[in-house]
Amino acid sequence: MKPTLGDRSLFADLGVPCYFNHAAMSPPSRVVREACGAVLESYARRGAAAWFEHAEQRDRLRARLAALIGARAEDIALVPNTTQGVVDIALSFGWAAGDRVVVFDGDFPTNVTPWQRAAERFGLEVLFLPSSALREAPSLPALRAALERGVRLVALSAVEFQTGFRTPLRAVAAACREHGAELFVDAIQAVGIVPVDVVALGVDYLVAGGHKWLMGLEGSGMLYVAPTRVDALRPAVAGWLSHEDAATFLFAGAGHLRYDRALKRSPTVFEGGVMNSVGFAALEAAVDLLLALGVERIHAHVQTILEPLEQGLVARGFQSVRSGRSEERSGILSVLPPAARDLAALHEALAARGVACATPDGHLRFAPHWPNDRDQVPDVLRAVDAALADPLTSRAAL
Repeated sequence: MKPTLGDRSLFADLGVPCYFNHAAMSPPSRVVREACGAVLESYARRGAAAWFEHAEQRDRLRARLAALIGARAEDIALVPNTTQGVVDIALSFGWAAGDRVVVFDGDFPTNVTPWQRAAERFGLEVLFLPSSALREAPSLPALRAALERGVRLVALSAVEFQTGFRTPLRAVAAACREHGAELFVDAIQAVGIVPVDVVALGVDYLVAGGHKWLMGLEGSGMLYVAPTRVDALRPAVAGWLSHEDAATFLFAGAGHLRYDRALKRSPTVFEGGVMNSVGFAALEAAVDLLLALGVERIHAHVQTILEPLEQGLVARGFQSVRSGRSEERSGILSVLPPAARDLAALHEALAARGVACATPDGHLRFAPHWPNDRDQVPDVLRAVDAALADPLTSRAAL
């Protein structure tokens, strides 16, 4: 089917009138739910024989995900979540003792903890830079100063989860190349809502879970590795399906069970075992909708919602942290509440009035997607007015 921007008919069972929380998790559309049911039905009818059908489905999914980020299908691995993709690269990178990796203070722990663990295991040095360093494009003096000390890899998020700030990936990648460093991008808050072209940007590694802006389910995601980086990886995370011709012994008769087959020289080396067939079928159905709509159109559509919402919230005393530059905007609008208002109480009051949003790291975050429309903005603002009028949201009442 061909979806339409602002059409909520595929989410008719959603019990939240104003769902503005896609940066946390997207509810499954009817198309996604039908895809899940089809997988279960095929296994119920065919048992193990259905495995081949869904292995082919995952090949299609890699191609669709690649189309979203300007890559090739063979550069994509399917992973269960963002964290696993970070862990795969953190443990399999060709580290030498004393190597440095740059991370950013304020980033989501998914893109910090694995590098810290790699540092402990391989004897690395983790350099923390303030997130404000990424707002200094195009010159990026703080990042360049760190790179001049000798850095193997820079790990950052394409979009900040608290503020929605869209990182200047092209400028960061250029700085990394000039200093011989590689760039790892956590794009879970970007892919599906922000146009991304890994080749044009110069990204070496990118990972994104499927349950947010990709609008799939938990337990599904993608990992991109640039073709120029594959051979240097030393896969420390591998399983039986990580080998070339891994399943031959199951179908070709006796004499094919071996343990010395070479590991795959592609990102699919990280697909070490049986996969989440239901989750990846759901992700394909969701991505098909995104491709039909076009990410650039989706991004522009969401800005038409965030603009009047931001204006309305600022008029009510909230402080917006959304960038004033269009190239630094994502699908997120985050605001700070008026000084006399309690954030947790405001969030609870909005939820009680049918508005789904989030409170990451002290911000009130609104994140609409393509099914939302600006006709919902007055409803959100009315809920905000009611929440502000509720004495329970006042700090004095707490």
